[in-house]
Amino acid sequence: MDKTTERLVDFAMNAEFAVLSPETVHECKRRLIDTFASAIAAYDEPLSRAARALARRYSQCAEAGIWGSSLQTTMEAAAFTNGVMLRYLDISDTYQSKSAGHPSDMLSGILAVADHLQADGPSVINATVLAYDVYCSFADSVDISSKGWDQPVYAILGCVVGAGRLMGLSREQMANAVSLALTPNMALSQTRRGDLSSWKGCAGPNASRNAVFAATLAQEGFTGPADAFEGEAGLWNVVGKFEWKLPAGKSHLIAHTHIKSLPICYHGQSAVLGALEMRPRIRVQDINEIHVESYGAAVRMMGGDATRWAPTTRETADHSMPYVVSIALMDGKVTAQSFAPERLTDPAVRGLMRKVKVSESAELSAQYPEGAPSRLSVHTASGEVLTTEIRYPKGHAKSPMNDDDVEKKFRDMFQEQGDARQCEAALQALRNFERVKDVKSDVIKLFAVRSGSAD
Repeated sequence: MDKTTERLVDFAMNAEFAVLSPETVHECKRRLIDTFASAIAAYDEPLSRAARALARRYSQCAEAGIWGSSLQTTMEAAAFTNGVMLRYLDISDTYQSKSAGHPSDMLSGILAVADHLQADGPSVINATVLAYDVYCSFADSVDISSKGWDQPVYAILGCVVGAGRLMGLSREQMANAVSLALTPNMALSQTRRGDLSSWKGCAGPNASRNAVFAATLAQEGFTGPADAFEGEAGLWNVVGKFEWKLPAGKSHLIAHTHIKSLPICYHGQSAVLGALEMRPRIRVQDINEIHVESYGAAVRMMGGDATRWAPTTRETADHSMPYVVSIALMDGKVTAQSFAPERLTDPAVRGLMRKVKVSESAELSAQYPEGAPSRLSVHTASGEVLTTEIRYPKGHAKSPMNDDDVEKKFRDMFQEQGDARQCEAALQALRNFERVKDVKSDVIKLFAVRSGSAD
């Protein structure tokens, strides 16, 4: 076991619910509420249906449930399927640092294990806070994206230690689980380049699935390659040597993650919120030019190539600065319906998009990742220039949603599938998650809002 693995394993084995502050527990519950909201709202999406069809192949092994139905499947299939729903609408939480990603991707795996084991609430909270600490501190320590690797590399390590704690792995088993997670699962960042495919929202769920499998392998006695980080052909050889600074004391990173208010790439949140703020003061037909200034990562991700000016998939459109800003100015809102196929090809939308210019501002780049700033300037036919600038979009850790905001998001998204009574019962269980005795019966089953395993 190399030194990095040793430090990571020690950190995981020492994590205990009893030492978590009430504030940390509360932030964890807010992320759980946000996660279930994001997943249930996507239940009827075609990709969610496809994932459930996949899970149904393994329904004879009833280990964990598929959220939204009574379908039971393997832990691995549940981790993937629930994760696909969670990520599809691109409204789950995010973390921005040297690299960026979606820590709640890990929750589909952690909750699948908890479901199978009928774990209690405190155990799940401990596993979740641990997983977030690992994910976020890893992203703080090394930028893997610029080296060609994708965010699931962060997710698989956070998820495997969280799952490992729930499964009661020994120290030796945990070390093997870490190696069995990392070594076979280096994901390529091509996932987020060019015209985006459905895999954009599946890469994180796939990491959760593979993390659960790695933990299970270790539990059954499989061993992983030695020195997965520091060995001759380990992670350091691929991304360069780095010092992983794990959180110390009672400092936990889950509170530093951001909750989204809009179903789009996080890098576009500030610009779109600015457009929505500006919209009552402007007529679309009077617009001559739209100029979005932002930080480098936002420009590269949402305006970096021609596909962002002519998106053909939902996945590309919600990562297109010209598209999401144009939709906000035209409709006064951005919702899941904003990405319907007919909107992607709407001549009026395409016409407004042609008036959009996206550029990097050195001033705004200097504010990232501490903030996520954008400046939006709209030039009208009369010569007027309207400008908005937002540094911390609503839901950012420095401009957080309050509890009422998070619960409203849950209600708004849950109502797509369930009735008000079911919604309030599920929300009450999540509010009191630390008192839950059995996650399967006390929480997961409350989200079976469809009878049977309905498509």
